Amino acid sequence: MDLEILNIASYTNNLKNIGNYTHHYKLKNSLCGDEIKIKLLIENNKIKDFGYQGNSCIYCQASASMLSKISINKNIEKINDLCSRASTFFTSKVIVIDNEFISLKKLFKKKNCSRKECILLPFKTLKKTLDNSKK
Repeated sequence: MDLEILNIASYTNNLKNIGNYTHHYKLKNSLCGDEIKIKLLIENNKIKDFGYQGNSCIYCQASASMLSKISINKNIEKINDLCSRASTFFTSKVIVIDNEFISLKKLFKKKNCSRKECILLPFKTLKKTLDNSKK
């Protein structure tokens, strides 16, 4: 087990239920059964609060933890773009991540490629949450 992944997953400040959310979505990984629900409080096109819950492996938990941490107080278009590009971080030879999101390189390592779907589940869920907010 990767100690860095365990350390990231141990940050649980946003592992919570938000009662006053404005947007939410839930996804399940059909390959492994990981499930995550994301609730957001969005004001003035910024994510003001981010809560996640679910039954998932340590890789998914680490991904949700890090994603929640870097998303708060960020513009929703910027986060939506990041979520759209997340799957390319495993396929590109050179990972291009904005400096403000550089901590994501801890997740998007070649050695974590076998857990790609687990790591990407929070990104896919957040993207669906933000895409549904436009309707």
